[in-house]
Amino acid sequence: MSEAMSRERRAAARPVTVRLAGPADAAAVYALVVELAGARGVSHKVASSVEDIARDGFGADPAFEALLAELDGAPVGLCLFFGSYSTWRGRRGLYVQDLVVRECARGLGLGERLLAAAAALCAARGGCYLRLSVEAGNTAAQRFYRRAGLEHSAAEQIYLLEDAAFDALAAGAESIPS
Repeated sequence: MSEAMSRERRAAARPVTVRLAGPADAAAVYALVVELAGARGVSHKVASSVEDIARDGFGADPAFEALLAELDGAPVGLCLFFGSYSTWRGRRGLYVQDLVVRECARGLGLGERLLAAAAALCAARGGCYLRLSVEAGNTAAQRFYRRAGLEHSAAEQIYLLEDAAFDALAAGAESIPS
């Protein structure tokens, strides 16, 4: 039996749903983000809180949206994303910030289902692309993304400005009239 058929049978045996997260899901979203950081060995980098997730994801001006995968009613997967725009394409897209599936639900195809649901939402809103980044050392995730149809963009590099360097650059800006 192929791996895909085996996975489909396991998924069919247990009810799995994928849905948009709402305000009541802030703690579940946060828990999955913390779990992702722990799995990557970087728990110390998580400075956010459940309150931050509630405010910034489900408040008056949401900075992100999230899809939750639930197995037997419990959250086991997360795809957290936000809008993007390509001036060259003249089209919307989305950027996947976090994608995680708990160990207990791996092999059920939830990662791909979450990505597909995010892509479908993007397409329904007039979008045509999905972007994400993955740690250079996370070869398992890189293999997963390739299997899901994503391609590595060798033509691009990601740059990051944070902490004191961010503060210094922002402090040096001219004032912008409202």
